[in-house]
Amino acid sequence: MERLAAPGEVRMSQAIQPAHANARGELSAGQLLKWIDTTACLAVGQVITIKAKVTRAFSTSMEISIKVIVQDTLTGIEKLVSVAFSTFVAKPVGKEKIHLKPVILLTEQDHVEHNLASERRKVRLQHEDTFNNLMKDSSSFEDPTCDEEEGTVATRGTAVQSIELVLPPHANHHGNTFGGQIMAWMETVATISASRLCKGHPFLKSVDMFKFRGPSTVGDRLVFNAIVNNTFQTCVEVGVRVEAFNCREWSEGRGRHINSAFLIYNAVDDKEELITFPRIEPISKDDFRRYRGAIARKRIRLGRKYVISHKEEVPLCIQWDESKQIKIYTLEEQDVLAVWVEKHVKSPANLAYCLLSDFTKRPLWDPHYMSCEVIDRVNENDQIYYIICSEVNGDKPKDFTVLVSRRKPLKDGNTYMVAAKSIILPSVPPSPQYIRSEVICAGFLIQPIDSTSCTVSYLNQMSASILPYFAGNLGGWSKSIEEAAASCIQFIENATDDGDISIL
Repeated sequence: MERLAAPGEVRMSQAIQPAHANARGELSAGQLLKWIDTTACLAVGQVITIKAKVTRAFSTSMEISIKVIVQDTLTGIEKLVSVAFSTFVAKPVGKEKIHLKPVILLTEQDHVEHNLASERRKVRLQHEDTFNNLMKDSSSFEDPTCDEEEGTVATRGTAVQSIELVLPPHANHHGNTFGGQIMAWMETVATISASRLCKGHPFLKSVDMFKFRGPSTVGDRLVFNAIVNNTFQTCVEVGVRVEAFNCREWSEGRGRHINSAFLIYNAVDDKEELITFPRIEPISKDDFRRYRGAIARKRIRLGRKYVISHKEEVPLCIQWDESKQIKIYTLEEQDVLAVWVEKHVKSPANLAYCLLSDFTKRPLWDPHYMSCEVIDRVNENDQIYYIICSEVNGDKPKDFTVLVSRRKPLKDGNTYMVAAKSIILPSVPPSPQYIRSEVICAGFLIQPIDSTSCTVSYLNQMSASILPYFAGNLGGWSKSIEEAAASCIQFIENATDDGDISIL
């Protein structure tokens, strides 16, 4: 027997009818938004269950966790297809605000969700400041150079406008337009905008913070403007702005900005395979602002997802920062997150290889490394190191036992390789002083450019123990990766062929 809903938890089941479907015969995201959710890809004939639960009350506001589960009516198999978190404010009856009572926590899961709600609130409150700080540094983001690239689409070619009249069925008992209805209209216009980039079927993957800035009421005309801001291989960000006009405001041409959101789309072809979106070509100053803003928001989303244990299921690779010597990329594929750092170094490749393959020298340039010693020499090219890294977030320092393998190229001009991976060594058991941690896959690729310079690439696949060192960079509030990369460049360039090292 299924357990009864807990206090503060609401469940709703809906049968998906043909009227709820899109052109592909699947539940439209707009309809699901009306059912208080963000996205899904469900077929006609299935049943969805929407579970809404108050996870935490913050004085005058509360966070609602919403989960959408689909059930196949023939097999009975259930699948979680969507998760969303909404913030509601209690509307006061008079002038005084309503102060909410704390949520009663009954289970261990309730306590976990209660704590995560606090972390999500911190992210929301920091979002605007973090975004503004990233935009101040937006000159370091890669500018699009599409003049010689085929298949690019001008930004203005994706612009879409739609006007809707708010009628009584669209409003609640207060006369205000349902938020779900506004979100559904936004999804419709954003889908049209995304479809102009691909010869396929775009579908909503996620939404970056719907924020209702003000109400609209019955009789208002709502103007929806959507445009593609940027593309990231198999996904695209569409920005939507909503303005409301009453009769007087309409005649004066003066509207109220009531909502903005950024919707993330994927698209599939007739074979249900993901489509790679063409690059867009921003032209105006506003186009470039939106282009760079999309990169900043992507950085924030990466940090938000991985700091609070969310995962992306679609491959993505974006360049998040660039300077004259350092480029940093993030790569997501299935449940894997990796960071790729590319550096131009004014030093011969063989010298960079010798310095970087000797991990005992790494504390000289990497601020995270407290110490590193060789504990076993397997052979000339394979050595085992014991590494101690600095504490982060108030935890104990972390230690690692790592096998480092290095390989020189067989031919001049080819790539040097240094690979590192954690191993278990009975002779080095975990110590209570440290947190035993893991390097899943990391290392350097060193590609000669000429006899005096090379490109050094560093890859690190994230593990739970490594992530805290990178979380600030992913979220946009730290530059420790850039600082470590710059220190590495300085370390290599200040070294001499005879092995002497000068640290400035």
